[in-house]
This record gives sequence, C-alpha cells and structure tokens, in this order.
Amino acid sequence: MTDNWKKVYSNTLQHKVEIVQAVLKDQDIASVIMNKKDSAYLFGEIELYVQADNVLKAKQIIKKEAL
Repeated sequence: MTDNWKKVYSNTLQHKVEIVQAVLKDQDIASVIMNKKDSAYLFGEIELYVQADNVLKAKQIIKKEAL
C-alpha cells in the first residue's frame, strides 16, 4: 500500500468493516479493505484505508455515525 492511503478503521469482524466502507462510499469516499487476519488461528484485524486527503472527513463520519 502506498503512502497515500491511511488507516481510518479496524475491527476483527468483516461485516462491521464492510458497513463502514458502505457508509463512506455513500459519502463519495473511496476505501480499501485489507484483511490482516490469520486464517488458521483467527487473530488480527481487518483494516479500512482511505486516501490521505479524505482521512479527516472519513474519521468524522465514522465518529458521527457511531460505527
């Protein structure tokens, strides 16, 4: 991942990350999910990244929506 993408959200549950991604998409914010969960032992997190210029807006939306 390049320096232009920043993590704005992470969770251990895939569906919660996908809900946040959908909310950001509704606000015209592109995002990428990176699954860093170990498939054998099920530890780690699934992370959501947005472009650097959308970080503040994305975090405000996440906080406002209480996601």
